[in-house]
Formats: sequence, C-alpha cells, structure tokens
Amino acid sequence: MTITVSLDEFTASSGRRLEPSEWLLIDQEKINEFAAATNDHQFIHVDPIKAAQTSFGGTIAHGYLTLSLLSYLNAQNMIVPAGLVMAINYGSNKVRFLRPVSVTDRIRSHQTILEITPKKTGQWLLRRSVKVEIENMETPAMIAEILSLYIV
Repeated sequence: MTITVSLDEFTASSGRRLEPSEWLLIDQEKINEFAAATNDHQFIHVDPIKAAQTSFGGTIAHGYLTLSLLSYLNAQNMIVPAGLVMAINYGSNKVRFLRPVSVTDRIRSHQTILEITPKKTGQWLLRRSVKVEIENMETPAMIAEILSLYIV
C-alpha cells in the first residue's frame, strides 16, 4: 500500500523499512514474453526440455526480468510525498543476482529507504536498498541499490 505523507515526513524517512510486496508467480509465459521483448532466447529461459537437463532442473527467469519487475513490486508499498507528480527511474548503484528464479517460483521485494536528497527545486533523489526474496529460499534472488527521482 502506498502511503502519502507530508514532504517533511517524506524527507525524514531515511532508514525506514517498508512492508514487503505481495508474492508474484514467475511462470513460463512471463519468461517467454520477456525473451520476446528483449530478443534473449537462450535455452535456459525458453526451452523447458533442454533446461531440465542442466543443473537448474528447468527454465529460469532472466536476471533482468527480475530487475525489471522491481517497478511493479516496489510500487506496491511505497512512501510518497503529498503532491507527488511523478516518480522516475534514475538508475541503480549496485545490482547482484545471487540465486536464479526458477519457473513457478514466487518472488517479492523488500525495501529500505537509505537516503533522500534534494536535487533541483521540487525534486528529491530516493536511494533504496532492495532485496528480492524467493519463497521458501534462504538466499535472495537479487539485491540492489535503486535510485528514483521524485518530482513534487
């Protein structure tokens, strides 16, 4: 759930841990659609029979599919300043893929606000630590430091 707060409360949110997102099922259709959109048709992602013969035991999601889903997952539980016009992806300082996401895995994101700094008038740079958890797995799929520009 997105929480709208005053600008003062928003800018004082460094260190705040947000609620995790809902679980999202990664199915073969989602993987195939990402492969089609990116022209990345490596067999480990799109050929269940051939992928079953690897140490993964089946197809796995593209790492960049997991990364791209952060927009959706993170938006589920966010804190935003009143009067927010838009939030823009500003990039990332660090992304690490620690464990593959297998077809039929469910993932969710956990976020901690690391820092909120002013840019231009009415613009704030939000730096967040994000972990993508795989249901019933100890090692996360991914950790990242994500940047967003908030325009009020």
